Amino acid sequence: MPKQPVMTDLLLSSSLLGPLFSSAEMRAVMADSARLQRMLDVEYALARAEAALGVIPRAATKPIGECCHAEQFDIAALGEAAVASGNIAIPLVKALTAAVQKRNANAAGYVHWGATSQDIIDTALVLDLRAAIDVLLGDLNGAIAAFSTIAREHRKTPAVARTWLQQALPMPFGLKAAGYAAALARSRTRLKRLRAEALVLQFGGAAGTLAALGKSGLDVAAKLASGLKLPLPDGPWHSHRDRLGDVASAFAILAGTCGKIARDVSLMMQTEIGEVSERAAAGRGGSSTMPHKRNPVASAAALACAQIAPHLAASILASEIQEHERSAGNWAAEWPAFPALALVTSGALRPIVDIAEGLHVDPARMRANLDMTHGLIMAEAVSMKLAEKIGKADAHTLIEDASKKAAAKRRHLKDILLEDEAVTGKITAKELDKLFDPMNYQGVAQLFIDRLLASAKSGK
Repeated sequence: MPKQPVMTDLLLSSSLLGPLFSSAEMRAVMADSARLQRMLDVEYALARAEAALGVIPRAATKPIGECCHAEQFDIAALGEAAVASGNIAIPLVKALTAAVQKRNANAAGYVHWGATSQDIIDTALVLDLRAAIDVLLGDLNGAIAAFSTIAREHRKTPAVARTWLQQALPMPFGLKAAGYAAALARSRTRLKRLRAEALVLQFGGAAGTLAALGKSGLDVAAKLASGLKLPLPDGPWHSHRDRLGDVASAFAILAGTCGKIARDVSLMMQTEIGEVSERAAAGRGGSSTMPHKRNPVASAAALACAQIAPHLAASILASEIQEHERSAGNWAAEWPAFPALALVTSGALRPIVDIAEGLHVDPARMRANLDMTHGLIMAEAVSMKLAEKIGKADAHTLIEDASKKAAAKRRHLKDILLEDEAVTGKITAKELDKLFDPMNYQGVAQLFIDRLLASAKSGK
């Protein structure tokens, strides 16, 4: 018979698409071998905790620990065996017990003592997510620092603020960059909080009472939590998945923030706009047919991942609906969804780091775009000044009519206004010159930049 092809999940293990949708660090964190090792780490930590409290013989820990190495196990065989058992922990415990049996028959009897399969799977997932958050925090620090630098460098660079994809008012480009830094910093704060508060030990035994351990249950749980450097919750949470929902939401929110930044950058990179561009490199952003193209490839990668992330988070949130003390099926839906969500979140964030650290800003093009409406972008500035003299409603009507005339005749708004005695009788030509300077109409934008940069820094 011909050899069957090896099938790989497009998000979890594809060498073809994995690099495009995830960071190398996150792929390492979510690799099968790494996740299996964390399950084994929990088993060994359990044995150490129980031995320290006299629940199992101290002599059992050494042979158990010697067998808790992922490379000693056939991952594919464990996966196949999980089909019959319903989860990966059951065949793993059998395989681990058999391995320990070969070293020490007495110690084999104490493998997985007093625990249930969900304790091992859930606690290993918590360890997975802790490692995943650490990867994300490293990238967040880089992106926040880079956007903060851009904000400081361009806090006096006039640019177009757009609403509904149309030119609205002038703004300093630094304000946009500071907004990116602060939004990413909020995700950093969120993830740090969840790392400390939501990623807690799962240890409840068969039905969440630790009955198999008698009166030693809570002591073992505390010792196990300490050994794994995890918080000890008030009780087991087998069918209460709110903490995991919190983490999933934080991942999706971060991916969404990355998508927003990527969308802005891709729009500003349009040929007709040309205000910024991604890092230039040989072969980067090219087209298979058009030699002149410079595509926003980092933005596109971030956007693709940002599109996927909320749907994976939704699967995890839907899994909160579980039966009684332990669920029959919704729990299992998290197993593929969480690694995939961590991967695409890293796939959304890593391109943003690249964008932030290599973004080319073109102040001249920004100024040209400000000037392309022949002063119409400053219409509100003139209207508000005139409102001080004749009232808001009349000023708005006057400037609106003048704007329509300027657009129809393709003339500068200031020239139209200089011909209108209703305006020149209230505002001098010198005052009009100041009103048409974009940097004279930015409100408290500079204060906002300072505040946003301060908030971005405070969450370090």
